Amino acid sequence: MWIGYARVSTKEQDLDNQLEALKQAGCQKAIHGKQSGSSKENDAKLAELVEYVREGDVVVVTKLDRLGRSLKMILQTLEDIHEKGAMLKTLDGSIDTSQETPFSKAMVSLIGTFAELERNLIVSRTTEGRDAAKRKGVRFGRKPSMSEDEQRQALAKLEAGQSVRATALEFGVTRQTLYRVKEKAGKKS
Repeated sequence: MWIGYARVSTKEQDLDNQLEALKQAGCQKAIHGKQSGSSKENDAKLAELVEYVREGDVVVVTKLDRLGRSLKMILQTLEDIHEKGAMLKTLDGSIDTSQETPFSKAMVSLIGTFAELERNLIVSRTTEGRDAAKRKGVRFGRKPSMSEDEQRQALAKLEAGQSVRATALEFGVTRQTLYRVKEKAGKKS
């Protein structure tokens, strides 16, 4: 069975052209969505597609980018389709895994290579940005639940005999936070 999948990423775009092309190609069913590429609804439509396909089916899209918003997502969807024993065909001719040709296998390998490259570039840019921010003095991670001044005040109250529970309530923190503050203060001494 040929199953079409169509998606547009903005409300202004029209699904009709894709749906008509899929129908003309011989698709007996078409799953489609009209939402942003980043929406959870689109992920749900892709999951519906993968769930629906059976061994021997051919998933048809007008272009490869209809399967996801990143190479990694496209490759994952392609892998999910293949795990079900189905194949993928694009109407623009860029991919046709329904034919076991060397060119088809090479195209899938190239997509995987580019997906890995994309991931490595993202990691590299993220690392560079984080390192630059650290050099500028930006601190990462959760902000402390108590400022240094609040910690000193809380320690003073605890040393004056106020209970941990009462002090925690007063400063709006957990008792565990106060125990960590006490432990940290003990290490500084």
